[in-house]
Amino acid sequence: MKILPIVVGICLILALAWAILLRARRGSESMRAMRQFRYAHRGLYDKAAGIPENSLSAFSRAVAHGFGVELDVHLLRDGTLAVFHDSDIRRMTGRAGYLEDLSAEELGDYPLDGTGETIPQFCDVLALFEDTGLPIIVELKSFRDNYAALTERTMRELDKFRVVYCVESFDPRCVAWVRKHRPEVIRGQLSQNFLKDRGKLSLPMAFATTHLLSNIMVQPDFVAYRFKDRKKWAPRLCRRIYGAQRVYWTVRSKEELSIAESDGAIAIFEHFLP
Repeated sequence: MKILPIVVGICLILALAWAILLRARRGSESMRAMRQFRYAHRGLYDKAAGIPENSLSAFSRAVAHGFGVELDVHLLRDGTLAVFHDSDIRRMTGRAGYLEDLSAEELGDYPLDGTGETIPQFCDVLALFEDTGLPIIVELKSFRDNYAALTERTMRELDKFRVVYCVESFDPRCVAWVRKHRPEVIRGQLSQNFLKDRGKLSLPMAFATTHLLSNIMVQPDFVAYRFKDRKKWAPRLCRRIYGAQRVYWTVRSKEELSIAESDGAIAIFEHFLP
């Protein structure tokens, strides 16, 4: 019987430690403004209509429909920022290579998904949203150890335009950089249940990322969690304890949209028109 109180005590200590590690920031006026919109994932793309993801036409279409967007930013070898999802360019261009090895001048040589469109520069996308009031969720796509250079360059580019935005990343180092150097900017931690879809992550890293253990370092305004994993304890506790805004990705039907918004979450959607 003496063992039971010890076990209970250990469990309580671990639970308290986890609650501390889940720390988030709340109360941003800008975060409330971000909640007024729905966000088209990689722009309002439509493959069947010849509008590829993360293309200027997809972003223009989102603007025309009054949606915010989520997009992905990479740092090229010449310091230019490009909007594209993967570091490996094969899926969308049919050619081997890594985006980070390209220069701005070379982007025009890579058609997107067999269309006449090519990989856009970040500045060209920002120009579409300037003075529209439509917000952008900027996902920082780090490559190897370029997180600091990528984040710093992205913030400098955003400063050049009159746009509404927030930033997010799976890489907590990017989000921590924003916390340290640009604390006024809305920041979010991306995650999912990596214990089910671990990819190249080690088991300890998958565990830590799934359970948002880096939150103590980044203190996000919001947690962007994969929709199908939304019932995991980490995002729910982060919301309940600290009031962190929930963002669900990727919502793919009106039924899922209804669930997301009933949960008070911001929805990043694709494959349908809300």
